Amino acid sequence: MNMHVKPALVLLVLACSLALGQDNPPSPAPTATVSAPSLSEDQIRELIRQTAEKDMENDKRQRDYTYIQREEEHKLDGKGQVKSTETKTSEIMELYGEPVERLIAKDDKPLSDKDAKKEEEKIQKLIEKRKNESEENRKKRAEKEEKDREQSRQFVREVADAFNFRLAGIESLAGRDTYVIDGEPRPGYQAHLKEAKILPKFRFRAWIDKDESQWKKLDIQCIDTVSFGLFLARIHKGSRIIIEQTRVNDEVWLPQHIAVKIDVRLALLKNFNVEDDITYRDYKKFRTDTKIVPIGEVQQLH
Repeated sequence: MNMHVKPALVLLVLACSLALGQDNPPSPAPTATVSAPSLSEDQIRELIRQTAEKDMENDKRQRDYTYIQREEEHKLDGKGQVKSTETKTSEIMELYGEPVERLIAKDDKPLSDKDAKKEEEKIQKLIEKRKNESEENRKKRAEKEEKDREQSRQFVREVADAFNFRLAGIESLAGRDTYVIDGEPRPGYQAHLKEAKILPKFRFRAWIDKDESQWKKLDIQCIDTVSFGLFLARIHKGSRIIIEQTRVNDEVWLPQHIAVKIDVRLALLKNFNVEDDITYRDYKKFRTDTKIVPIGEVQQLH
């Protein structure tokens, strides 16, 4: 799973790839939740829009950072027991407007010299390709990026309209007060975007920082079966993803932890179950206005 691009509430779409088997939204710890001032549903809806817009800005500013991503994958048997575990640790950087992943360890062991060399060659190949890219192709990539960004904005607007919201309380997370907000599918909602048609199949709980209107945590669940590709893939009711963010350099909120559990059936194949636990660390700002960072400069940062 590749999670270094993540407009906030657009992650509701990703929730369809997760499974946990809970029908009720999770409740915040009663001891940590205090009485909250009254917020109308319209006020909450506007807060959701503000939060999502800010997170798309976070996504752009994340490109100013290198960071380490560690993914731990557990494959489960039919009884939910772990059959095998695999970990991958990668350095993520931005080169020529694209997030690039360089594998640096497998199963928490550094790569062999041979494999490390292959990773370096892969990145050098990308650099050479972009250096020789025509102005026309560069323009097309920029236009596609802007188109994707606008589609994300449109999806965000649908998220704000697709749910009824309730303020569940105020909870302190990592020493910061957050609004705890529940979102339930709004009866009668009609999607405008094709991608938004699955939204009524989800519910979520969001923890939103009171001071900065940034989301700290999301807990998203699938409450009905979701099918893709003319029923070639089917995600079962109970899907779930938990995502946490952290404040970096007092300027941006970036991913900290993602917990995933997948229970999916592909075509006529049997179900398979996978748990993913992804952590992000060592955020380091590596550029300001520069768009191209040579490999040597990136290496010097570590």
